[in-house]
Formats: sequence, structure tokens, C-alpha cells
Amino acid sequence: MSKEVTRTFDVLDWIHEKFQREDALGGKKNDEWYTYSTDEYIKKAHECAMGFLSEGFKKGDVVATVSANRPEWNFADMGLAMNGMIHLPIYPTISDLDYHYIFLHAEAKCVIVGDCRLFKRISKLVKDIPCVKKIYCFEDIEECESFNSLLCKGKDNAEKLYKVVEESKSSVKQDDVASLIYTSGTTGIPKGVMLTHRNLVSNFLSHSRVIKMKKGDRALSFLPLCHVYERSLNYHFQYNGLGIYYVKNLGQIIPSIREIRPAIMNTVPRVLERVYDGFVSKEKNLKGYKRIIYLWAMEITRYFEFNKKYNVFFQLVIKLADKLVYSKWREALGYKLIYIVCGGASLQPRIVRAFGMAGIKVVEGYGLTETSPVIAVGNPLLKKLKVGTVGPVMEGVTVKLADDGEILCKGPSVMKGYYKSPEKSAEVIDKDGWFHTGDIGCFEDDIYLKITDRKKEMFKMSGGKYIAPQMIENKLKESFFIEQAMVIGENEKFASALISPNFEYLHDWCSQQKIQFRDNSEMISRKEVLSQFSKEVNSINKSLGQVEQIKRFKIVGTEWSSQTGELSPTLKLRRKHIKNKYKGPIEEIYSVQKPHNVFYNFKLPHVNFRFDMNEILKKSYFSPKKMKKMKNNKKN
Repeated sequence: MSKEVTRTFDVLDWIHEKFQREDALGGKKNDEWYTYSTDEYIKKAHECAMGFLSEGFKKGDVVATVSANRPEWNFADMGLAMNGMIHLPIYPTISDLDYHYIFLHAEAKCVIVGDCRLFKRISKLVKDIPCVKKIYCFEDIEECESFNSLLCKGKDNAEKLYKVVEESKSSVKQDDVASLIYTSGTTGIPKGVMLTHRNLVSNFLSHSRVIKMKKGDRALSFLPLCHVYERSLNYHFQYNGLGIYYVKNLGQIIPSIREIRPAIMNTVPRVLERVYDGFVSKEKNLKGYKRIIYLWAMEITRYFEFNKKYNVFFQLVIKLADKLVYSKWREALGYKLIYIVCGGASLQPRIVRAFGMAGIKVVEGYGLTETSPVIAVGNPLLKKLKVGTVGPVMEGVTVKLADDGEILCKGPSVMKGYYKSPEKSAEVIDKDGWFHTGDIGCFEDDIYLKITDRKKEMFKMSGGKYIAPQMIENKLKESFFIEQAMVIGENEKFASALISPNFEYLHDWCSQQKIQFRDNSEMISRKEVLSQFSKEVNSINKSLGQVEQIKRFKIVGTEWSSQTGELSPTLKLRRKHIKNKYKGPIEEIYSVQKPHNVFYNFKLPHVNFRFDMNEILKKSYFSPKKMKKMKNNKKN
């Protein structure tokens, strides 16, 4: 009988019994793939646990990892868990100030870094942090003791320490803290989220049951394992017996997909948008009937719905489009890709529909670090998927909506609390145990959860109406010309937007229009470009309420990214940073020098009049200029 999985490291016994395979974990070194078998993985994890014990570390000690994705990360994760130690995974891209704060606040005793570059950076930072006693490096470099040497120490001391590790495993309880994960700190000082074994295990067991995979299937992992979203899917993939191949950076994704041919991968909307944009851009290289067929196939994707039964004629149409176009998309994605799990932000429905029509299910989910993380996710096994929603609430989780629409949840995956901060914990977990997510949502068909905005991001206009910016931003991003957008207008008379263009698409468009420019700054100031963006914004405004409509916008000359600071590591807008960076352009938008166009509508039976009051004032006898002239004449 299989041992029940109640702690994260119990997965090792589970896969040893049920899923023996030669490629349990895989990585890439010098452009060559290497793998670890199931038994090698389990052996290395135990060597890691014994290695830490041989170095004097004990239960409850905090050990940080700062590394890109790699198979060896799992050895550390499982080895620490078996010892009852606390794993503190940290993004490799955060600021020195954040590193310093996190190491001190968490009282980290040890840091494992990914490479030489990270070692040089971290080693300087920890010189004045007395709690950090040791640094190891996953890669073999002269300047630092290697992670392999730690494994060797464990192996050399196996005779006396193996039994100690087994005793340690028995002493670890479900409610012991397994991991500390610090929030990104985009809105203030980072908070350490305490996640127990029960939190993590209950969550990945639930979402591992919604997708059925075949023996021998592979998964691709490229989102940072330090984020609980990818980490939870990582446990999920292991529990389902998949071979997991790790990619260190986004540039390796497409080549790796073709080489590995995964059946499933986890991603965020931005990556899918890039892939989709690649499909769209294929059209411009085609001519004649090939271009017409391609555009026709793209148009058909609009009609995709999950579990929809099409009539016989339309089924034939889809088969033809699949043979001519969609099959080429699947070929580009390695032939075998069936599921793409997506979360972290809202995904444009047209992208879900395009992949869906091509036979690749995009399974959207929703959650937070504090909920380990998944609260709701699409369920392909029960055919509970709906475009534009994040699926039904997951098994074991209870959700209710507050009076203002805020999503509240309860269940075994809700965090133990914020580390050393009971007052902050009490702010988000009420006396009845409900965790307040800060997200606004609703239910569609009484089943599917839909996220409409962040409670803290909603703002009030000067007229008293509230604006939900995320919904408007997602609509703006449906334009091929717009990569990112941030809606502004708190305490102002009207809503506006800062727009970061899709520069690749815009360059191609300018080339087709024979528009000459020296650089991006000159390009975005050209009247033809401004006119096109006005058309895009006006088109989107038609689907918005009058208060929500974007009355003015500013195009910025740079691409927003996590490296330049406009996006968080999970590719969400860092609104405060963007507002500070573009303070000048925002002030220009709301300056009173240029009057805003005000439109009036009059309806009479069978007649509809619409006119621009500013234009009438300019042309009328009582226009501001003529009024001023009349006043001067009167004085004279």
C-alpha cells in the first residue's frame, strides 16, 4: 500500500514506488541535456540532508537558495525538508537592499547560489550579516565551496548520519514550517510568508488531480522555482510521475520545447502573448492565397469555446484550418504539448481561444503566495473550463465574496502567517479564519471564478466613480500595437493611460507604411503613429463605460520589464515605480493648457445629433478668442 503524502519529502517515497524513470529531472549544461533517474534524485536528496547535518546545521535553521532553475535545486529543497530545516528561496533579480533585509529578517544561516556572478554579489552583501555562516554554489567555481562537496560530505558520513536523517524525517510534522517566501515588496517592505508542509502538500495534491497525464510524459519548467506558483507545479509534476526539464532563462524556452517535446508546462500571460504574437507575425511573411488562408484560420479561432459542440460543417472547417495552419503551430511547440497552465495575471481571451482551436488547452488558475498558491483552476478532467475565468474553486478550498466583491478564502493551504509579524497576519486573516486576498471577483454560472481587479489598485475619480484599471489595461493589451499599459486618473476628471508599445510589431508597421525614424523616441512622436494609437484606443473605448474610457494617453519610448523596474519578477505592473518614473508625462496629461474634447449627444425621434463642444466654441461668434477680443475692444 502506498505511503500517504503529508510532507513535501514524502513525494520521494511516492515516486520511488510508482514512477521509476531515467529522466526524473533534467537540465542543460554547455548546450547539452543531462538527466537524473528517480533513484539518483532520491539518493542525492538524502546526501544533501546528511551533508547539512555533517556541517552542523539543525532542525529549524533557515537556508536560502538564490539560483536560476536547475535539477539540483530539488536536492536542496528535499534535503532541507527531511531535516526539518526551512527553505528560503529568493529571486536572483531583487535589489541588494532587499537581499540584505531578507537575510537579516529571516536569520538565514546558509546561502546556496547558482553561479559565479551571484556568488560575487551575495558574498559582498553577507560580510556584515553575522547570521550567514556558509555559502555554497551549485556550479563548481574556485571562489566558493561547491554544492557537490556538500553532497560528498553527506555521502562520506552516510554510515552514521543516514539513521539520523530517518529519525529527523519522522519528527517533521505537517504543521511545521517548510518554507519562508518573501513577497516581492513592490508596495513596501517584503513580508515573509510562512508555509507549512500541510499548506504546500494539500495544495499540490488538489491541483494534481485536475489534469490527467500519461506515463512517460514530460514537463518543461522555466518560471522561477523561488516563486510558489512554479514550485507548487514542480511538486505536482513530480507527484504525477513526469520527467521535469529545467530551463534557466526565457530565451531557451522555444528551442527547449522543440527538443524536449513536453506535454505540459507552466507559464505567465506575458510568455504566451509572445508566442501568440509570433503566430500573428507569420502572416506578414506570406503572400497571395497563403496569406488569405492564414488570416482565415486566425479569424476562426474567435469562435473557440471549451467543450463546445460545433455543427458538422464547422467541424470540417476547423479540420481544414488545422491541416493548413494549426498543425504548424503545434509543430513549432514540439508536437506533444497538450496543456499550458497559466496564472499570475489576466490572460487575454483571444490567446486562450487561439491555442484552444489548435488543440492546446490553456488552463488558467488563480492564487497568492499566502494560499500556497492555488485557489481556483480550470479542471480539464471534469471538463470545467471557461474562457475569461480562472476556473472553479479548487477541492479543499472554500471561497466567498465580501460585500465589496473581495475574494475571501479558507482552507488547509492558507499560510501559517507572516514571519515575525502577527499584526500583519491579523490584517489579512480575520478572526473567523478567512484570508482576505485583496482581489475583486465574481462567479460566472455560479461555478467559474472571474478576477476583475485588485482592491488596492481600484481608484476613485474626482466625480466619485470608481475605476478598475486592470480590466481596462487588459482590453488595451488586446491591440497588437500595445505591449503594456497602465491606467491612471485617481482624483482626476477623466481616465488616461501610459502605453508601452509592442516595438517589434510597431517597427514592422512603420516599415509597411514607409515611415522613417531615427529611434524609438522619434518614432512614437510621428503623427502617423499617434494617429494609429488614437484609433486603437478609440476602438477599445467603444467597449467601455463613459467613465472608464481613456480620454488621453502618452506613449513611452521604452519597453517595460522587470530588469528596468516597471514590472515585478512575476511581470505585474509596479504602479508606484511607474508613476514616479513618468511623473512629468502624467503631469502633462492632466495639465489645463489643452482643453479636453467634450462630446454631447442629442436624440430626437429618428434623429441622432453628436457634436464636439470645443470645435463649436472655436468656430462660434462667442468663442474664447473672440470673447477676449471683444473685452479688449470694450476697454479701449
